[in-house]
Amino acid sequence: MNIVYANERDELFDDPSLLALGRTGKAVTEIQEMEWIPFPKGATMVSLPGTRALGLDREGKLKSLPPSAVAVGALLPQGYTRLLLPAYFKPPGATPFPLFGYTAVGFRDGRFYVAATQSDDPEPWNPEQYHADRVAQQVVHMEQSHSDNRLYQHLRTCAVEYECVTSRNTFFGRNEGAIPVSGSCNAGCLGCISEQPDESGFPSPQIRLSLRPSVEEMVDLMVTHLQTAGPNGIISFGQGCEGEPSVRGREIAEAIRRTREQVQTGAININTNAGLTSQITQIVDAGLDLMRISTISALSDHYDAYYQPRGYTIEDVAASAGYASEHGVIVALNYLVFPGVTDQPEEIEAMIQFIHQTGIKLVQLRNLNIDPDYYLERIPLREDEPIGMLAMIDAIQQECKGLRIGSYTHAPEWYGSGAQVMRL
Repeated sequence: MNIVYANERDELFDDPSLLALGRTGKAVTEIQEMEWIPFPKGATMVSLPGTRALGLDREGKLKSLPPSAVAVGALLPQGYTRLLLPAYFKPPGATPFPLFGYTAVGFRDGRFYVAATQSDDPEPWNPEQYHADRVAQQVVHMEQSHSDNRLYQHLRTCAVEYECVTSRNTFFGRNEGAIPVSGSCNAGCLGCISEQPDESGFPSPQIRLSLRPSVEEMVDLMVTHLQTAGPNGIISFGQGCEGEPSVRGREIAEAIRRTREQVQTGAININTNAGLTSQITQIVDAGLDLMRISTISALSDHYDAYYQPRGYTIEDVAASAGYASEHGVIVALNYLVFPGVTDQPEEIEAMIQFIHQTGIKLVQLRNLNIDPDYYLERIPLREDEPIGMLAMIDAIQQECKGLRIGSYTHAPEWYGSGAQVMRL
């Protein structure tokens, strides 16, 4: 597989004399044939500014290309899990990369490849299903139909400017829709995409929610989406453009109860860090169907280093997950994975134990969006060697019988009759 690099004009080139390499943690490594797949539909090629591409010559020697040959990576669409990072040299003190998940790229026989595996069906989240002109028309229609609801006004930016599929689903009444409700958070995640401190060195790619939706606005959006989307529709609290939704647990619980008085179809989901167990309990008791808990590790030192939790621990997260599972909610993990860290034996063993402890039904493998060096400088590093992302996925599936592996939230019917939610 040939190395791929870019010049200062972002023009792409390959070099048949150099083998494409990947990176796992801090180590540069060769990429096995089984780790390559053709460049997926919806993926994006990006250059890594301030870097030099690294390749392997025919004599097996690592070669750094000139400064004019910039390393490149791919940004994968939903449904694909990164197996290796791009290999590159970046001088100390360089500006951190923007908050995206960079994947190793290669070129052979006239086509590009990525070091990834397909973990779910990508089609429901294919951004090409929505055309900009049609989106603009539908946004105007829904804003006029719900002129007193500020949520639709906020989601306009997400749908039109950010091209967020979840927010677009909300305007079209399809699949999983978005309902952001909280501008505050009880964590300070290193890779937060809606709020970063000035000293982080990189801007957030989204603007965090500034309004405080009322229960009436929540109910209006929830009922509208669930009625339109039908039996497999999902409405989800907790979006990338907000903080932690469960800080508004009482209001969310009231909105769920009032929504279920009007519509019984579809599923209500919350994307959460699940640290506020007392709030999560209220939300579950109100009739929640699905819960997706964000985590990067089941080990407290790693978890704390990334999430920087305020007033809660990973044990509180486990308690929330266990309570939800015991009360009929289908609980999934939004597992932020990173080659060379997630696939370390200690991390794998702890995650398997966490899944068994909490009744998790689905692990959504989500590529961590962050500069690799920025991340690795801020988390505890283990001494054990990583086993590879494919082996990690296989190990979790082998040890957790019945666990589903995916990339995004699914309606309850996707799990089969044994995992139907219980409406209270």
